[in-house]
Amino acid sequence: MNQQLGYITLLVDDYDKAIEFFTNKLHFILVEDNPVSETKRWVLVKPNGSAGCCLLLAKASTEEQKNKIGNQTGGRVFLFLLTDNFIRDYQNLLDNKITIVRKPIIEKYGTVAVFKDIYGNIWDLIEPSLK
Repeated sequence: MNQQLGYITLLVDDYDKAIEFFTNKLHFILVEDNPVSETKRWVLVKPNGSAGCCLLLAKASTEEQKNKIGNQTGGRVFLFLLTDNFIRDYQNLLDNKITIVRKPIIEKYGTVAVFKDIYGNIWDLIEPSLK
């Protein structure tokens, strides 16, 4: 059996605002932005250099969905952004005034810092240790 994750849905309040954050602040690549209806778009972004899973930016359309924006995991770390250059990417977070929840520390598995995206979702930035 050969399986992989294709997309992870991230609830957003506005497509263009979300695209701007991910492409201009985190330097993700806009993979796809296609209209599905008058109010819905199929928007995929992924980290630069990633060949795998994309984030599907999904505009919240119900009150229940709107209430989940920024808290899809009940306050836990939601996404893990792996990097090959922690210093470069951490400095990018600082330069773009992205909220840092926990400053860098060295763990057994690598160097990690915790940050929030534009909506308040919590992310780990990790440069894995060499094995």
